[in-house]
Amino acid sequence: MKKVLVPVLLSTLLAACSSTGTFDQPAAGAAVDERSQGAGSGVATVTAPSASGSGIAALTDPKNILSKRSVMFDFDSYVIRDEARPLVEAHAKFLVQNPTMKMLIQGNADERGSREYNLALGQKRADAVRKALTLLGAKETQIESVSLGEEKPRCTEATEDCFAQNRRGDMLYSGEF
Repeated sequence: MKKVLVPVLLSTLLAACSSTGTFDQPAAGAAVDERSQGAGSGVATVTAPSASGSGIAALTDPKNILSKRSVMFDFDSYVIRDEARPLVEAHAKFLVQNPTMKMLIQGNADERGSREYNLALGQKRADAVRKALTLLGAKETQIESVSLGEEKPRCTEATEDCFAQNRRGDMLYSGEF
């Protein structure tokens, strides 16, 4: 009985799911493009977008603000300081002018605090920079944020100056990460 009932139920379900609506069919068949394998046809060669565009050289020019890549944070904070706003604005403008460029923001923390806490704080710092860049016009698809926590210190001494150097969000462009 089960062998007969299962196929009947399946066919009933399929019939119930089938479309009963009508579609306007064209009077004649749709035109078909001729795509032969001869010369001149086929797939065009696609090249990856290069790192070109306005101001690329500015990223490495030490006199240009774009050569600066770190947004510094206060202790136990992920609020972008006022002094970092021109830097963030310059990078946002650069990303808007160069829509093919991608950026990775690495959030960092000093060694104080637990490993889990520093990972979370680093992510909040990276996300704060990413959010500021997108609010200023950069596309979400251009920016990725990650946390390195305390794993990539810029300075390893146990001084306040050294701790301050490690509380940052580093902005890296395509080819730098």
